[in-house]
Amino acid sequence: MVQERHIYDCQAGCPVESTLQIISGKWKSVIIYQLLQHSNLHFGDLTRALPDCSRRMLALQLEELIADHVITKTVISLRPLKTEYQLSEFGQTLSPVINAMATWGTYYNQVAQQDVGYCNLQ
Repeated sequence: MVQERHIYDCQAGCPVESTLQIISGKWKSVIIYQLLQHSNLHFGDLTRALPDCSRRMLALQLEELIADHVITKTVISLRPLKTEYQLSEFGQTLSPVINAMATWGTYYNQVAQQDVGYCNLQ
């Protein structure tokens, strides 16, 4: 079931909420990142790229991204069923957002590895 989306434009911070409505979800940002890196991916490619994501969760996240017009799904063949996912033109506009998240995540991982206290908590 796809959630109804709201347009937030009334207060400071609302554009961030609008963005988070689309990319929040445990796997959505990672799915978008993978599609930015590889252009087109089959469902099986995505399951291998996200080994901790169940097939059911992946299917739900893909369904929501399709409903939000971020990605498109193309059926390649029916027997056996093969589908391919790619970012839509609208989804490609998320590239600077996702790439900034990847850059910050790399920085955070470097800082966390150097922080002895952080590493001891692991």
